[in-house]
Amino acid sequence: MAPARCPLSDSRPSMSSALLASSLTSYSEKKDRSCLSQKFHDRPVRMAEIAVVFDFDKTILDCDSDDWVVDKFGLSEAFDRLRPTLPWNSLMDRMMMELHSRGKTVEEIADCLKEAPLHPKIVSAIKSAHASGCDLRILSDSNVFFIETILRHHGIMDCFAEINTNPGSVDAKGRLNVSPYQDFYHLSHGCKICPANMCKGAVMDKIRSSASAEGKKRFVYVGDGNADLCAGMKLEEEDVLLPRKGFPVWDLICRNPTLVKARIREWTDAAELETVLLNSVDALGRLENGNAKAIRPIPVACKFQTSLLDAAPKSPTVRREPEPCSSVV
Repeated sequence: MAPARCPLSDSRPSMSSALLASSLTSYSEKKDRSCLSQKFHDRPVRMAEIAVVFDFDKTILDCDSDDWVVDKFGLSEAFDRLRPTLPWNSLMDRMMMELHSRGKTVEEIADCLKEAPLHPKIVSAIKSAHASGCDLRILSDSNVFFIETILRHHGIMDCFAEINTNPGSVDAKGRLNVSPYQDFYHLSHGCKICPANMCKGAVMDKIRSSASAEGKKRFVYVGDGNADLCAGMKLEEEDVLLPRKGFPVWDLICRNPTLVKARIREWTDAAELETVLLNSVDALGRLENGNAKAIRPIPVACKFQTSLLDAAPKSPTVRREPEPCSSVV
């Protein structure tokens, strides 16, 4: 069986000496990072007015969960051959049917998902943000079976109040079925950034509405893909967008930073995400307590876009096609 192709954070290609030098973390920064998670666990709960929304693939998980399963079970050739003929969700459902026909059980699929790379720093960041009182949610184009299996395996399922994603359920025959979040054959969401089955901006509007009704005033959004820009565009000036540097959302923001009203704090890997996320949540908490200067806008370093993209981890298999977003950016 061919090894799964997945961009693990710990196996990135080496950077140029200049970029490596600029990315080295000082001793004091490392010390602050090591203490940050503990600081969050020790403090009283006072972040109840903050909602944090995560993408899943290549954000919480350090690869695409669909690609992980497809590659691990040796379905890459069939998947790539059928890719031009079927929408993504329909194709994943077809792959699940193929696995069932080969005698693969749902339990075997779950065991495969449990091996997918989720960095301990991500687990720590999620647990710390939850312990501080934040309302954590997921907005993903994966599916609920994949996401819940992985979250339960890592002991963080209970940290999330809500998971917004494509349905994934097991039928009476023991076959996993994957279906789209929205029936795009009968109703189009009309978004030019997002895939046909889910407009993340529209879902983010619903999340904001429900969370605001529960008293949430500030939002943090974490993501990496094109559609995560659509969700990020729903944030307000005192919210925070955490785009993964060198990934599609970063590229789109660099093309037109004015699309996003929220403060932007980029990240590259799990360790940096832990620091940036918890610092952002802490700053928002202080903002709620009257410190208007708790968070300062951070400009997007577009002049470094090319080198950052060259240095970023890339999966040899890129199956999700870019969404038609030229009219937006």
